[in-house]
Amino acid sequence: MALFDLNAIIILVTLFVIYGVFLFFDLFKRNENYGYFAYIVALVPINFLWFLGFDVLGIYLVLFILWCICLLRDLWGVKSEKKEINQIVLFLVLALIIQLILSAILPVTNVVLQTNTELFWYFYLPDIYDANFNTESWVNLNILTAFRIVATLLVALVIVPLLVDIKGEEVPVPVFIIIIGLFIIPFLYLGWIWLPGGMGVLTFLFSVVLFVILLIITRSGKEVQMKKKQ
Repeated sequence: MALFDLNAIIILVTLFVIYGVFLFFDLFKRNENYGYFAYIVALVPINFLWFLGFDVLGIYLVLFILWCICLLRDLWGVKSEKKEINQIVLFLVLALIIQLILSAILPVTNVVLQTNTELFWYFYLPDIYDANFNTESWVNLNILTAFRIVATLLVALVIVPLLVDIKGEEVPVPVFIIIIGLFIIPFLYLGWIWLPGGMGVLTFLFSVVLFVILLIITRSGKEVQMKKKQ
């Protein structure tokens, strides 16, 4: 049961306003890179909602939506060459690590937060499926569907700036393995939320699709040599 009173509403609105400030920081034209902190600042209202007792899957849905908004903003920045993909990924990964740390600490200090979660190593994450890969009784199927879609969009928005950044560049095939390897964990996660029983198969499919896209948009660097020989 969510503990939602006037004070909580004021605090929550204030936290989202702070997130909005960092989200639109570039509009202040201060020529500073604090806009990237929006990824991290998004964690504050989300964990406040968790503390209030909101649905744990629902708060992660909202968190992923906030991150998607940040990525859409930065995707435009990459396209206009105002932002670097390396910084975008760095702050997103940093925010993800901080959230994982919080998911390990907060439920220990407040056991109520362990409701509808499962301990994965040290982290309390939403307990969506039972041992037979059926959805748990507490899971709202509409929220789960929205979560799946937004999580997929989040991963896609991370991949797209990378592809935009390396489009037309010389990238040998062995480097593809490194790039795909960086996305194995996100692909595994997508496989688990969409089809937990076929997580490995979906991960393999996603990896092959990414490999083909990399083949299409990049060059080997040997094309010029072949033209000279001809």
